[in-house]
Amino acid sequence: MASEEFDYIIVGAGSAGCVLANRLSEDSRNSVLLVEAGGTDRKLRIKVPIGYGFTFTDPTVTWQFHTDSDPGLNGRSDYWPRGRALGGSGAINALVYLRGLPHDFGDWTNNGASGWDWQTVRSIYDRIESRERRLNGGCEMLGNGPVRVSDFTDQAHPLTRRFLEAAKDAGWPVTGDLNDEAAEGLGILPKTVKNGWRWSCADAFLHPALHRGNLKLVKNAVVDRLSLDGRRACGIRYHLGNQSMQASARREVIVCAGAVNTPGILQRSGIGPSQVLAVAGVSVIHDLPQVGCGLQDHLSVTYSYRSTEPSVNDQLSPLSGRIRNGLQYLMNRRGLLSIGPNQCGGFMRSSKDVSHPDIQIYCNPANYTYDGASTPKMAPYSGFILSFQPCRPTSRGTIHITSDNAQSAPVIKANSLSTEEDRDGVIGGARLIREMLATPTMHRLIAASEQPDLARMDDADALEDFKERAATVFHPTCTCRMGSSVDNSVLDARLRVHGMQNLRVVDASAFPNITSGNTNAPTIMLAQKGADMVLEDA
Repeated sequence: MASEEFDYIIVGAGSAGCVLANRLSEDSRNSVLLVEAGGTDRKLRIKVPIGYGFTFTDPTVTWQFHTDSDPGLNGRSDYWPRGRALGGSGAINALVYLRGLPHDFGDWTNNGASGWDWQTVRSIYDRIESRERRLNGGCEMLGNGPVRVSDFTDQAHPLTRRFLEAAKDAGWPVTGDLNDEAAEGLGILPKTVKNGWRWSCADAFLHPALHRGNLKLVKNAVVDRLSLDGRRACGIRYHLGNQSMQASARREVIVCAGAVNTPGILQRSGIGPSQVLAVAGVSVIHDLPQVGCGLQDHLSVTYSYRSTEPSVNDQLSPLSGRIRNGLQYLMNRRGLLSIGPNQCGGFMRSSKDVSHPDIQIYCNPANYTYDGASTPKMAPYSGFILSFQPCRPTSRGTIHITSDNAQSAPVIKANSLSTEEDRDGVIGGARLIREMLATPTMHRLIAASEQPDLARMDDADALEDFKERAATVFHPTCTCRMGSSVDNSVLDARLRVHGMQNLRVVDASAFPNITSGNTNAPTIMLAQKGADMVLEDA
C-alpha cells in the first residue's frame, strides 16, 4: 500500500477544506495533503451561476443522498445532494451569502463554544470578505478579503421590485444590506459571484495556492477511515480508483468532509456511539455518543403563482430568449445567467412578540416545477414563487453508518418538525406569506394561484401542507457539534475531537446550532477561525 507523510492532512476540498489548504500551506515549512472525493470544478454548469438548476441533480458533481422516511413529513424521504467537486457544496449551491444573525453565535457560546460570540466572528467575516454594497445609487466595497460577495441591486428583475413594494405595503422593513448585524426585512440577496462567474472557496482560496510546492491535492479519492495509534490520529486510508492508499500526518488530521460525510468517516474509524459501531461491524476505539447526532437543517415550502407581468419565464422559456440572454452573458457577464436563481429574500419576525427575526423568506421572479430528483422545469408562462423557512429549528436528527464500507450511504434521520416550537414556526411563516399576499401590490401582480393556494388555508391546513410538500434547502449542520463535554458534543471550542489527539473537525458539522439563513458563509468563517487555531496550536 503506497504511503506518503505530511505535516497536515485535510479530508475534503469543500468550502472549509479549501480555506484550510490555503492557510496551512502559506508557511512553506508546512507540508499539506488535501484529499477530495470529487473532481474538477472547471465545468461550465458550475461556473455559470444559473447552472445551479442543473448541478444539484448531476451525479458527476454530487453525493446524492436521501433521508430515511421522515414521520414529521408524513413519512416522505427527502433528496439531499452534497457537493462532490473542488469547492464542495459551495460549487453547486444557490450562491447566497448570509453571515447569520448575532444571536445565532451568542447561542454557540451559550452551548459551550466559547470564543465564537458575534463580536469575534464578525471580525473574522471582515477579514475574509470583499463585499460589494450598492446604496443610494452608489457602490462601495467593504473589505479586501478573498471571498467576493456581489450586490445585484442594479440587475434585479422588475418583478423583484414588486416584491419589495409588497413588503412595504405590508409594513415590513426593506434593507439594503442583509449582512448587516441588524438585518431585518426583505432585500436583494448577496451572492458569491465575481465578474459574472461563480466564486466558490476553490476560486477564492484553493486555486491561488495550488502552485505551492508544499500543497498536494489528490482528487477523486474516497477516504475510507482514519489511521489511529490508540487515540491519536496519525493519518488516513483512502481509495484512488482501484488502488488502496495511505498517508501519514506528523501534526494533525483535519476532517472537512461536511455534515453528512464527516460523521461517517469518524464512525468507520471507530469513533462514535458504540451501539452504532457494533451494528456496522466496526471495532470501538473511542465511544463518543454524539458523533452523528444533533443534526439540524432548514426546511422550506414553495407557493407558485401566475403573474400579470412578465417574469424570468418569458425570458428563458423561449429558445430565442435563451439565445439572447446567453449572448448577453458572453458579451459582458451580466444578466439573468450571472445572477443565479433566487434574487430577493430576507429575515422577518413571525410576530411582534419574538425578540429577533425567526423566518427567512425567498421571492423568486420565476415559476418552475421540481419533483425532488430531476432538473427543475421552467413553466411556459409568466410566474413567480414565494417560499419561507423557519430560521432556527429546534428538532435534532442523526446520521449514522450501517456498514464499514465507505461506498455505503449513511442512514439520515432528519426528525423534522419533532418539536412544538418548530410546528409553531411553520404556522408563523405561513401567516407572513399570507400578509404579503394580501397587499395591493400582490393583488395586482397575481393572475392566479397554483394549487395548493395558501390564501385559502387556515393554520392547520398550512401546517399539513408543509408536512406534505416541504423539502430541505440543503443546509445540514451540527452532526459533530462543538460543546463543553462528550455528553452534549463531539468537539471542544477549538474544534478538537473530545478524547482524541491530533484530530479536528472543521466544517458545518461543527456548528453547535444551525444559523439563520444560508450556511455557506458561516462555514467559511468557521474554517478561517479554525485555521487560526491550528496555526496557533502548532
